[in-house]
Amino acid sequence: MSDAPATKVYYNSACPVCRNGVEAQQGRMGACGIEWIDVHANPDAAAEVGADLEQVRERLYVRDADGRIHVGADAFSILWRDTPGQRWLGRLAALPVLRRAVRAAYDWFARRLYRWNRRKGRW
Repeated sequence: MSDAPATKVYYNSACPVCRNGVEAQQGRMGACGIEWIDVHANPDAAAEVGADLEQVRERLYVRDADGRIHVGADAFSILWRDTPGQRWLGRLAALPVLRRAVRAAYDWFARRLYRWNRRKGRW
């Protein structure tokens, strides 16, 4: 049996909004065996999900237990489904009728947040 985490989360701690969100999520999830990988501290890790560093700086990436890569809103859905008190949110965000809207909202916000961080010179 492998000691490798079932799920890996790739995030950017140079973004204060992202860092705070990840820290809050870590607190909600407790000791769940997820590996949290900060691409700001470990830029080469972006290649583990087949993305360049700027892509991972802009959007959250999750590699699930089956090795599938989830990006943005889909990544959040995966995390929420494994989080006590948020499982319903993960199921809701993944519903076909809502998934498209959730993705669009996430992408809109992530793009603006990325640009804001670039203007602030965070990387």
